[in-house]
Amino acid sequence: MDDVCVKTSDRRWWKEAIVYQIYPASFLDTDADGLGNINGITAKLDYLKDLGVDILWVSPIYESPQKDMGYDISNYRGIHRPYGTLDDVQRLIIELRRRNMKLIMDLVVNHTSDQHPWFIDSASSKQSSKRNWYIWRKPKYDAEGKPQTPNNCPFQADLNWENPHVREEVNNILRFWLDRGVSGFRMDVINFISKDQRFPDADIVYPDRRYQPADKHFANGARLVEYLQGMKRDVLSKYDTLTVGEMPGLDKEEDRLEIVQAEEGALNMIFTFEMIELDIVHEEGRFSLKPWTVDDLRKVMDKSHRMITQQGWHTLFCENHDQPRSVTRYCDDSDEHRVAGTKLLSVMQTSLPGTLYLYQGEELGMRNMPISWGPEEYKDIESVVYWKHVCEKFPEGSAERDRAKYLLRLKARDNARTPMQWESTSNGGFCPAGVKSWMRVNDDYTTVNAAIQLSAARADGRSMFVSPYRFWQQGLEIRKQHIDLFVYGDFEIVEDTHPTVFAFKRKCKGEEFITILNFSGKEADFTLPVGQEVHFWALGSYDASSTEKPRMGTIQLLPWEGLLGCIVEGDAR
Repeated sequence: MDDVCVKTSDRRWWKEAIVYQIYPASFLDTDADGLGNINGITAKLDYLKDLGVDILWVSPIYESPQKDMGYDISNYRGIHRPYGTLDDVQRLIIELRRRNMKLIMDLVVNHTSDQHPWFIDSASSKQSSKRNWYIWRKPKYDAEGKPQTPNNCPFQADLNWENPHVREEVNNILRFWLDRGVSGFRMDVINFISKDQRFPDADIVYPDRRYQPADKHFANGARLVEYLQGMKRDVLSKYDTLTVGEMPGLDKEEDRLEIVQAEEGALNMIFTFEMIELDIVHEEGRFSLKPWTVDDLRKVMDKSHRMITQQGWHTLFCENHDQPRSVTRYCDDSDEHRVAGTKLLSVMQTSLPGTLYLYQGEELGMRNMPISWGPEEYKDIESVVYWKHVCEKFPEGSAERDRAKYLLRLKARDNARTPMQWESTSNGGFCPAGVKSWMRVNDDYTTVNAAIQLSAARADGRSMFVSPYRFWQQGLEIRKQHIDLFVYGDFEIVEDTHPTVFAFKRKCKGEEFITILNFSGKEADFTLPVGQEVHFWALGSYDASSTEKPRMGTIQLLPWEGLLGCIVEGDAR
């Protein structure tokens, strides 16, 4: 193999796989209660297989009071009844295996619901055998002698990982699901399991708020690697698993590498957040807006790729259940440009290195909630608390409230949680007509839905319009046909481009492709290096008009146009 490719011994199935995240409440309702369920996932496996998906990651389906959409778990071995049963999960696993697909679960073990039997027991008495399973500290007292929280940091019922009994019980949960046929785990805020045991007050970032962000105190603690290595040693190493950790705030490259380095690392890969935080002012949090440039994007991608060059691995994603829709966020979701922008993001993701994670509806180019919807449509606790705070501080009709509505529409997590749009019929086919869905279906479901996009013939991109679904299907197929190149190949950013153009090359074993992306609503030029010619354009945001572009010299890019081309050197023509 060429020296620009990763050595064969480093090949892993989880590097080559396409992972598709499902938010179960919003995927498909098959029992007419307005809420998605496990059987709804099983019913759509052929749709996902045809798209090119290898692995399903399902957000929490465990028993839960649902105060935080299932991330508040009351029983790790049971299923939230509206979603189904353990038998339904087993049936899902069997049907996945028939299609040579796998299932990974969400592992949420930094905290539990306050309705979990462990916490109820722990809170019942200082003498409880499970008292030390959670983090308890003495209260502070105010000027009137009333007890207050021990510090100024928000908190949930966090498990005490310092207790070896907690760690062993987590291992038992892992074994329970792995023995049932699950192939791995996405680990929720897993870098929070080791905390600064002094539990100090956080720095004052928001002077008008009681609680302050305290990431530096409750994330990336001194024993994090020890705990993760313990899970790997005692359980995960005995199964062939995919493990991916959600690790906000783990910014240093050396710390990331310690977690994911080949053989020595505790996890296969981690989710990092530079890409999806390009437009955030960190001091202000989610509901803020910062202009970003293509140069910012280049730096993010370069940093991510360095993990691979140092024998680590990384993830590739633009959407998940906690983020707004990518075509709205990074491109232009207007009727004029939504399809082109969706395809641009597809070209980028299917040709970048890393394990690719696709979120439900992303393949359809689903967009954020309409600007016409009022704040009452938002259900996520983060959005509800934010809007309540705004209303308490600013009067109706104020510029501040208008700004907050705009930011909700742009950034709220609910934007990715509206029901899947399957058809043009009532409720977008998510649930039967006459049934009230748990969350309102986006108004555009009559024109943006799977049925319309599936009806488009499987095209080669040269003779007809290609729907977003079919375009993603083509991109994933090309990625799989050229695994050595797009998964293991060399990655080189093209410098000195137009300010709105992000371009990069992939090379392996004498094969070379170039990706050219115009992140702008205006036209832009890109000039191929002297001596290089595009042998053929494999994909383009404008289908036939893209794939008929000039193959050498200067190329004029249309608004939000993405191109993928096979390169030949001058002496190879």
